[in-house]
Amino acid sequence: MREGEERTIPTVGGRRGKERGEVELWEEEMRTETEIGMATLEGVDDERALVARARAGDAGAFETIVERYERRIYRLALQMMGNAADAEDVLQETFLKVHAKLDQFQQQSKLYTWMVRIAVNQALMKLRQRRKNVVSLDEEVATEEGNVPREVADWHPNPEEQFEATELGDILERALNALALPYRMVFQLRDIEQLSTEETAEALGISQAAVKSRLLRARLQLRGRLSRHFHLREAQGA
Repeated sequence: MREGEERTIPTVGGRRGKERGEVELWEEEMRTETEIGMATLEGVDDERALVARARAGDAGAFETIVERYERRIYRLALQMMGNAADAEDVLQETFLKVHAKLDQFQQQSKLYTWMVRIAVNQALMKLRQRRKNVVSLDEEVATEEGNVPREVADWHPNPEEQFEATELGDILERALNALALPYRMVFQLRDIEQLSTEETAEALGISQAAVKSRLLRARLQLRGRLSRHFHLREAQGA
């Protein structure tokens, strides 16, 4: 290096750095990204091997698949169905379908993405069936003494339930459940299950643009509901 020249460090993050620590940080980030990439590839290889064993009739391999994904599928089903009993039914029906159709899984996507598509279809079928069985509250009940008004239980929360609902988890759950189903599903998969936009679109059978639009609407609606809730609490406490 000639006298008077300034020793510089190669460009890092779009600018020239003069501190050796920046290069060391960049090298560390590159190593981390490489390790993550290798771990991802290992995970894909492990999944393919698991699917191959399950296809070959290895009951233990399929049990591993169930154990690996059942909580996430149940959580998804619960968000769609709104109650534990129906969510359990969707969970069972999903894994029965997965077992029956595993030979049709082409491994062009992640196994979980493919399973989500099946779970969503099972839940939608159950929701459509539920709508067929809806009874109008205005419809009278026929009895031996003639038609009488339908009695409906009072579902308003009592003071103790209202107190419990102030817990943050309950508040968030209520706000999420208040979203329309298309928005709730996208929010569940993108922000809770951490699927990518592409994977979410594939799982739900919609475009990536629709995923982005619905996610934005879901986030805005959640923000609005939570803001109103906490502003109301502050006003009541004032």
